[in-house]
Amino acid sequence: MFVVGITGGIGSGKSAVTDHLETLGITVVDADKVARVVVEPGTSGLAAIVEHFGEDILLADGGLDRAALRKIVFDNPEERKVLEGITHPRIRDEIARQLSQASSPYVVLSSPLLLESGQNTFTDYVVVVDVPEEVQLRRTMARDDNSEALVKQIMAAQLDRQTRLARADTSITNDASLEQLCERVEAMHEDLLVRAATASDQ
Repeated sequence: MFVVGITGGIGSGKSAVTDHLETLGITVVDADKVARVVVEPGTSGLAAIVEHFGEDILLADGGLDRAALRKIVFDNPEERKVLEGITHPRIRDEIARQLSQASSPYVVLSSPLLLESGQNTFTDYVVVVDVPEEVQLRRTMARDDNSEALVKQIMAAQLDRQTRLARADTSITNDASLEQLCERVEAMHEDLLVRAATASDQ
């Protein structure tokens, strides 16, 4: 199976790209969704988190209180390492499982930290959704109602734009209308179909 990794900084419009690919019949495995699945009530992931961090990180319904957990690990690198040790192997296993079940001509792994987390090892080809940093900032502040300082902090934790582009096989620019983005996605889709077919012939 030909696996296409799609990534981009916060506010780049990665979801708009993958949503359109889904309408074209392509299976999308979303790393953000997988990260939630592996800590749902009843999973070994959530049990391991509770065992280490205590019952205080649970909501009344038994789900994970992400805000409480984020507060604990955000300022504490040691605790963050513990959390990553619990979640990262489970996330990788679930991504692998979902990728293996895909039946579309190629499959997309969508991940904001594709390159930072090493999830690009799953992929044959990496696409970066690229926008100027000032557009990222403006879009994210408007979408999430976050302060400029917080958005800049999130951006600083991700790869910078130049490094991300340098590590991609190709990029798709999302600096215009949604209609223009969809046209660019469709052109990329045609190219990816050819690449996937060529790879399967080898």
